[in-house]
Amino acid sequence: MKNYDFTACIEKDKETGLYFGYVPYLQGAHTQGATLDELHKNLQEVVSLCLEEISSEEKEELNDFVGMQKVSVNI
Repeated sequence: MKNYDFTACIEKDKETGLYFGYVPYLQGAHTQGATLDELHKNLQEVVSLCLEEISSEEKEELNDFVGMQKVSVNI
């Protein structure tokens, strides 16, 4: 069994107060939760499900996460 580490992007919906998370490198890997702990658990579950659906060759081709940047624009 191989361990996979992913970085998830997390946002908080201002209207509902729910946390929304997604993993950019896995199509379909997105979920939500009422708390950050619940979101983390849900992300683990959805990532596991996504990995089960792709072949071992596709798993080897997954991109390495480099980082995120904040972009400011003054308009």
